[in-house]
Amino acid sequence: MPKQVCLIFRSYDKKENIHELLKIKNECKKFRIKFYLSNNIRLAIKLSLDGAYIPSFNKSFNHNAFKLKKGFKLIGSAHNIYEIKIKEKQNISKIFLSPLFKTTKKKDNLGIYKFIKLAKQTKKNVVCLGGVRNYNIKKINMMGFNSIASITMINNYDR
Repeated sequence: MPKQVCLIFRSYDKKENIHELLKIKNECKKFRIKFYLSNNIRLAIKLSLDGAYIPSFNKSFNHNAFKLKKGFKLIGSAHNIYEIKIKEKQNISKIFLSPLFKTTKKKDNLGIYKFIKLAKQTKKNVVCLGGVRNYNIKKINMMGFNSIASITMINNYDR
């Protein structure tokens, strides 16, 4: 059983529906799930969410001027050392490093050794992302990581 579950709401192709976000926020609160909004820090602050997710393609530092509430966390994703260093400068608390394993969307994966090498390049908490499945959780534990993110495992939860 996971110790902490977080939900990241991503919707890059359309404008966020504030009423929908507030409904999700309330549901997450009921189940003690942290709720993060992707790529819209200003709105995440306005709605008093748990934090915001900064995707790897967002290289902006504008959010560093925002006054963040106590407990508000910034998290972000990276795929290489350049993006890791940008995320550190963006003051994120966790880096989603991906893709660890083969995925359907990305042809190249970091693999175990390159993933570990990249993870050692930061003092930030690293979350394993990309190709994470039930059958490779033991590999992740053996690598010494205890945080994972997976869309596939959630989509296949009832199966």
